[in-house]
Amino acid sequence: MDRDQHELQFLGFLGVYRETSKIILKWRKIFAEITLTLILPLWIVFALSVFLQSLSFKTNWDNAWKFWSIELGFFFFIFVFSQLLISAVVYTVACIYATKQITFKKIMSAWLRVWKRLMVTFLWCFALFFVYNVVAVGFLILWLVILIKFPGVPALMIALAVILLILYLVGLVYITMIWQLASVISVLEDAYGRKAMAKSKGLIKGKIGLWVWCFLGVLVCFVLVQALFGSLVVLLGVPIGVMIGVGLICLMLLSMLVLFDLVMQTVIYFVCKSYHHENIDSACFSDHPEVCLGDRPSEGQNAFPA
Repeated sequence: MDRDQHELQFLGFLGVYRETSKIILKWRKIFAEITLTLILPLWIVFALSVFLQSLSFKTNWDNAWKFWSIELGFFFFIFVFSQLLISAVVYTVACIYATKQITFKKIMSAWLRVWKRLMVTFLWCFALFFVYNVVAVGFLILWLVILIKFPGVPALMIALAVILLILYLVGLVYITMIWQLASVISVLEDAYGRKAMAKSKGLIKGKIGLWVWCFLGVLVCFVLVQALFGSLVVLLGVPIGVMIGVGLICLMLLSMLVLFDLVMQTVIYFVCKSYHHENIDSACFSDHPEVCLGDRPSEGQNAFPA
């Protein structure tokens, strides 16, 4: 890439978006392959799963075991493809920054080296989400108990509920950011699980605001696309041709957003590394040395080529 390692730490919200767009456009061929082979099938299977769930409410399934077997198959496919997608995009961006030659075959083979680390990180993050939501449910129950015992202060209880909801959402966003960065770390460094989560927590310090704005920007785009699909296809009952056309457009937009989001997460990882003055060339596959992020620079030389 034509950007110096030291410059990355100064990227802001728009700078990260520009850098992400530049990477995708410059390497559009390899990212198009990733989109067609990984992201589109992922969305199609997800849509089929949602359709099957909606159909189950209208149809009396004679064999519940068959229904849940299909759902389990969908879940397994989505989980495997999502992990494969994360490793593919992260590895691709890392190779771009390291000016390494990229082939789709090499991208796919990288997943075989890191899938265990990604899975361990996923399980730890999932456990953190589970505990967090259990605690949140506990606070909700406590709020309901107080509301029942003191029904004469509804305004105060509503204000308390709003505060708790805001705190819950803030915590949810923070844990999501930790999860995303930990996944990138699990692919590029010899850290996974709790270590990757701890390292992501350290890396994100000083750049939380940047990550939040980038995260919210992508989230708003996701909501807008889903609202477009819902309003034009689901709510209005438009003709089947228009429904299919809008559905395909929304599918492509969602695929582009997923790709943009994953590339952006990797870019922010390098921004955080640069901000904390960590040598970026040290981030590599611990058991896959040939894909290390660039050769170790000589003294006084940047890890990123000019």
